[in-house]
Amino acid sequence: QLLLVESGGGLVQPGGSLRLSCVTSKFILDWNAIGWVRQAPGKEREGVSCISSSGDIRNYLDSVKGRFTISRDIAKNTVYLQMDSLESEDPAVYYCASERSSWCRGEYENWGQGTQVTVSS
Repeated sequence: QLLLVESGGGLVQPGGSLRLSCVTSKFILDWNAIGWVRQAPGKEREGVSCISSSGDIRNYLDSVKGRFTISRDIAKNTVYLQMDSLESEDPAVYYCASERSSWCRGEYENWGQGTQVTVSS
């Protein structure tokens, strides 16, 4: 049973937008930071964004700052990644993952199945 389930990926033109969703449990959302990690073919995984369990701290990869926004809806146990102005460097499988702690440290312990994001004209 997956503890995190992503959705929202798809095909978009350059400059377009997508919103990824990650549904998890209330327990995980209350106690663990949640991050979005992507992996493109032939490349290593890289952390894109993370939100702490309190929601106060939000981190972003430099290349997505100003274009991507992480948020969450406590009532829906869902973390979102709003991706605007998508570029040719953004296509990848995007994973939602929970951190081992309440803080964004890149120490992920649970992963979703991933959702594909494709940017093409």
